[in-house]
Amino acid sequence: MTKELWINLPVKDVKKSKAFFSEIGFSFNEDRETEEMAAMMVGEKEVPVMLFHEDTFKNFIQHEVTDTEKSSETIISFDAESREEVDQLAEKVKAAGGNVFSEPAEVQGWMYGCAFTDLDGHRWNVLYMNSN
Repeated sequence: MTKELWINLPVKDVKKSKAFFSEIGFSFNEDRETEEMAAMMVGEKEVPVMLFHEDTFKNFIQHEVTDTEKSSETIISFDAESREEVDQLAEKVKAAGGNVFSEPAEVQGWMYGCAFTDLDGHRWNVLYMNSN
């Protein structure tokens, strides 16, 4: 059935978004990059998160782009290797111009995480899951 998954996100400025995500520790596949898009690689399986300029994205979806100041369609979650990594990421997000809307804290007694918005208002959640 499905061989691969990737996520497409609209951004106002591809270069600024790439700089933001690079500052907080993500890498990019330069071979998949144009002025209209950048391919951010996430996790050990390197799942691509394609950052498309809003105009290009709008053409793909043939629909309006969500106004992230008024609503959210999704939250993208990823894991951290430690509580310290969650704390460090929160600081990097702030320094890079993002907004940590949920500061690092215990979640349900077995997770530790925080949540933030990127430069375009997309919501992200990072969790360290203690399996002990």
